[in-house]
Amino acid sequence: MEASATVRSGRKRRRLGDMLIQAGVITEEQLSEALEYQRTQTRKIRLGTALVEKGITSESAIVRALKEQLNIDSVTLSGIKIPVEILNLVSDPALLKKYVMIPFELDAKNPRGLHVAMSDPMDIMAMDDLAIVTNMEVMPVISTNTDILSAIDRYYGGQETQMMAERFTRERREEEALQEKEEQTDVENAPIVILVKTLVEQAVRMRASDIHIEPMEEMIRVRYRIDGVLQEINRYHTSLLSALVARIKIIGGMDISEKRTPQDGRMTQVVDHMEYDIRISVLPTVYGEKIVLRLTSKQTLTREKKQLGFFDDDMKKFDRILTNPNGIILVTGPTGSGKSTTLYTALSELNKPDVNIITVEDPVEANIDGINQVQVNVKAGLTFASALRSILRQDPDIIMIGEIRDQETASIAVTASITGHLVVSTLHTNSAASSLTRLVDMGIEPYLLADSMVGVIAQRLVRKLCNCKKEYEPTEDDKEILGRLAPGQKIYRPCGCPECNEVGYRGRIGVYEILPVTSRIRRLVAKNASADEIQDEALAEGMSTLRMSATRLVLDGVTSVEELVRISYSNDDES
Repeated sequence: MEASATVRSGRKRRRLGDMLIQAGVITEEQLSEALEYQRTQTRKIRLGTALVEKGITSESAIVRALKEQLNIDSVTLSGIKIPVEILNLVSDPALLKKYVMIPFELDAKNPRGLHVAMSDPMDIMAMDDLAIVTNMEVMPVISTNTDILSAIDRYYGGQETQMMAERFTRERREEEALQEKEEQTDVENAPIVILVKTLVEQAVRMRASDIHIEPMEEMIRVRYRIDGVLQEINRYHTSLLSALVARIKIIGGMDISEKRTPQDGRMTQVVDHMEYDIRISVLPTVYGEKIVLRLTSKQTLTREKKQLGFFDDDMKKFDRILTNPNGIILVTGPTGSGKSTTLYTALSELNKPDVNIITVEDPVEANIDGINQVQVNVKAGLTFASALRSILRQDPDIIMIGEIRDQETASIAVTASITGHLVVSTLHTNSAASSLTRLVDMGIEPYLLADSMVGVIAQRLVRKLCNCKKEYEPTEDDKEILGRLAPGQKIYRPCGCPECNEVGYRGRIGVYEILPVTSRIRRLVAKNASADEIQDEALAEGMSTLRMSATRLVLDGVTSVEELVRISYSNDDES
């Protein structure tokens, strides 16, 4: 860090744009384009942000250029645990967010030196303000905007939302004391507005899929579902509930006066240059209205096939199934098993200029360019079945049905597939083989089903072990679960580190059971064979069950035995 003082003294003469041009990261024309974009924005943004939002360069490219040009270190905060005594040097995280910086360690040689991760290590004002607050000598280290904001949320997120909650409670008491009835003039700066916005931002940066706001007898509990598991994030005073519910209902387009019946709504919010679609569910409980916000983004739903987690042999089966010009492809599994991601990935693969794709969904989870998407509206009489009848008159090549829920929808889907359309849909069943018998139970004739089905994909999601995982010798119970193991085979268990928030897992991966409907399977379905008979034939033809696929992931060190048990031991016959 010896170079930091030199860098600081010469920083006034150097501008970010000039250095990026000198480093060959951007051109003069691109700089002018970014500056113009920066001037036209209603919100105040930095040049680096403008360059990233315009797609001219990336955060990591800017960091590499500044590191070289300024001769200072860079840091990746996700792998570092910041000591409490460092965090306590700053009491108000708003200062850190304002300048996008965070202190993370003391200098080894200078007892007054404080290493600070900054997205703009040339910001003299930021360094001076932080030096005053901490009474330390600020020594800048460069990091990406996203990495710093994620760290601020990780370490100060609960404190920031708590401050907003306390500020709201304090302001409300003052208003009640003064009997003020005037509306707040600046809604954007209202504490409750900032609280809701911050809750969503924090959830996104912690990779949460859902936010649960739950009223209890003496407090409000906020939990995030991260990698499929709920984690408590914060608690607030119950006086906050009515304002919190009212704010979420307003932005979700719901009736704020109706408190006795469940309501559904929708909103969008941009976090770190990415737009998130947020589905809202409000449910009356004995202590007040509970709110669940489900976060989705187009980018996370439409992934590359290789990101889904298919093994090579499963990928080939998946590709072969998608090449069918007509028939039914089913994706099955319980809620939260990643069916929508697989469906949207398949549709993106099939989405070509010469193909007419129409979907019927409830709700539409992500808008995809080039695909005609229909939202079910039961009140208006637009059900899955009625929408499908209309769609068949729209000259479709491929039809996606969000879910086959009843005999009528199943019957239309089979008819559509037999008449030359490719139909893709989901079903709630435990295994691929049982999906075929479920449709027969719904009233579909076995011979029609045999003629229309081309493939079934059953899936689950397992949590991936973080890099902090620990190797261990399998126990007798592990061996019984995993079956025959190679001599000396080691497996891994979760440990816990700052990067995974001490949970031991980070991210999820799909586990698949892919059943291509071959001629032999077709004959079994036509004869109304049982799910066991169909599965036995599929296994003989090389299908891997969910348990077998999950076992491969355990042996590869991707996940743990506990995750294998959680997703596959609900069906003891899946051996």
